[in-house]
Amino acid sequence: MAVLPIQPVPFFASKNRAFWNLQLAGWGGAFLLRAVSALANGQPLDLLALILVTTITGFSLTLVLSVIYRQLIDRKPVVTWGLSMVALAGAVVVYASVDAWVQGIYYGGARETNFAQLFLGLLFIPLTLLGGWSALYYAINFFLTAEQQADRLERLEAQATAAQLAMLRYQLNPHFLFNTLNSISTLVLLKQTEPANAMLTRLSGFLRHTLIAEPGGQVTLEQEIETLGLYLDIERMRFEERLRTHFEIDDEARTACLPSMLLQPLVENAIKYAVSPQEEGARISVTARVVGDRLRMTVEDSGPGLEGPIQQGLVESSGQPRAGGPVSTGVGLSNIRNRLMQAYGDAHLFETRSEPGGGFTVLIEIPYEPATAAEPELGSKSEPKPAPTTASVGTAPEPVADNVINLNPPRAIGSSK
Repeated sequence: MAVLPIQPVPFFASKNRAFWNLQLAGWGGAFLLRAVSALANGQPLDLLALILVTTITGFSLTLVLSVIYRQLIDRKPVVTWGLSMVALAGAVVVYASVDAWVQGIYYGGARETNFAQLFLGLLFIPLTLLGGWSALYYAINFFLTAEQQADRLERLEAQATAAQLAMLRYQLNPHFLFNTLNSISTLVLLKQTEPANAMLTRLSGFLRHTLIAEPGGQVTLEQEIETLGLYLDIERMRFEERLRTHFEIDDEARTACLPSMLLQPLVENAIKYAVSPQEEGARISVTARVVGDRLRMTVEDSGPGLEGPIQQGLVESSGQPRAGGPVSTGVGLSNIRNRLMQAYGDAHLFETRSEPGGGFTVLIEIPYEPATAAEPELGSKSEPKPAPTTASVGTAPEPVADNVINLNPPRAIGSSK
């Protein structure tokens, strides 16, 4: 038989229920304490009736005070505390009066004290009980108010972060579409309609695959690699064998979660500055492995690198050109850096490196968060499959090492550089 899971409910989830629980527990405890004290001192059992009357009186007075305090708690501090003291003083007087009157009836002429003496002698008990009750009432309500404000602020911050991530994510689509449509336009001008049509078809497949994902959501690294493969299918229509890729993804890293479309701008950046300006093209390597509790990813190209030294790792955002390439628009690396900051704060690492002899590397480290089986998968509905490797006539295919995914698809007939 299935057992329903027991989920603890916060005590103050229902303020009304919590109030009555505290009321009954508090005044019930006060009655028991006074009753046990009376019996321990050898008092008769009928004294319990007197204690019960005074307890009910205190219980009733606190109900009235709760209504008054509820109306005063949102007022100015001077009004709140001033009127609360007046209400508390009135409740103490009523409580002491009832207690003195009941004791006067119970003891009759056995005591040589009048009502005023009983009233003054018993004033300390209601002052302590009702004063402590009032302090606890305001303390609990102020605590709940502060907690609600903190929760509200946390939700607003989460919504702002999600909106920022969505904005940065949507920024990638126009950036990518501009470059791809520009390539399609070039093919049309050259009257190469067949490769232009093939590129449009692959572009529609790539957009269909990426736009269904939640803009601020996360995908597994394996799904990100599959999306990257769809993008590379489009770029190979332009560059053919000039674009060479090498993927080395550890099995443990495949299930790691990361923001969607995190690697595509880095590969696009490598194609723009390494493959495009060189006649022989370039090689782009993507590696990912788990190091301790961190996921380390690198995107490296064999292009010309930078003309000058790295300036704090802000290559694109500073507008510093790669050798042989145009000045950056500041979308790619700047976008990735901002998305990582929004998603992970100071818990991420983003570095760029370039050697004097050429080559450019982007290193990203984020907390390793493996996807569980219960989490719904975003992106693709099927397992990514590496496409077969083909090479031009007279060229031997590049050897593929263990645990390396080669995503080189077949060349399109009639495509041009």
